[in-house]
Amino acid sequence: QVQLVESGGGLVQAGGSLRLSCAASGRTFTVYYVGWFRQAPGKEREFVAAIRSRGTATYYADSLKGRFTISRDHAENTFYLQMNSLKPEDTAIYYCAASTGLPMAISDYEYWGQGTQVTVSS
Repeated sequence: QVQLVESGGGLVQAGGSLRLSCAASGRTFTVYYVGWFRQAPGKEREFVAAIRSRGTATYYADSLKGRFTISRDHAENTFYLQMNSLKPEDTAIYYCAASTGLPMAISDYEYWGQGTQVTVSS
């Protein structure tokens, strides 16, 4: 089992920044990628970004490249999502997840955190 705990969500004005954190524990050696997903009210959960759990490869949703950055503190086994130039349409619950398969296939993400709310006001 892998446990994931997100933190760092909150309310921010449009144009502002937030950094989300995801602390991973348990059998993390079984994980290939850690990713961030988001789900807005009435919408399907969508891929945001992913990073290889051991390595440097990163992956982003095309629409978010340049504003969002995923990174990792290997020693702390913590993963981050830096979000800049936030827009009201970025408002969603953001989830950290761990994949034992491919980085951008939501069906390959076996472990999920509880989610953290991000609200961007206009």
